[in-house]
Amino acid sequence: MNLEMQQFKAEFFKALAHPLRIRILELLSDGDKSVNEIQTLVGSEGSAVSQQLTILRAKNIVTGTKEGNKVIYTLKDPMIIELLAVARQIFNNHLVDTITILDKFKEVDEEAAATPKN
Repeated sequence: MNLEMQQFKAEFFKALAHPLRIRILELLSDGDKSVNEIQTLVGSEGSAVSQQLTILRAKNIVTGTKEGNKVIYTLKDPMIIELLAVARQIFNNHLVDTITILDKFKEVDEEAAATPKN
């Protein structure tokens, strides 16, 4: 059972491992959208958006529903919104850590510059 869960997680995260797919999911977090709406919002050509939507659909991360002559995409599981929020928080924590380290280096450099040299 554990191996199946690890495999699922690996495949799931592989499906998320593209900046455009993440952007699409962020947009869908705000509500359902058509392909044209997504294309306009990401500023990308249709083939790139369609390709990424196909991958997300194949992994059951989004669903597409035909409405007239367009397909409306929605998140399959609303917990994706929480996952993206957690990823954003991890990024922010990483950024804070990086800034703290850089500030320490800056202090050391300033102290070294202020110390008279013989």
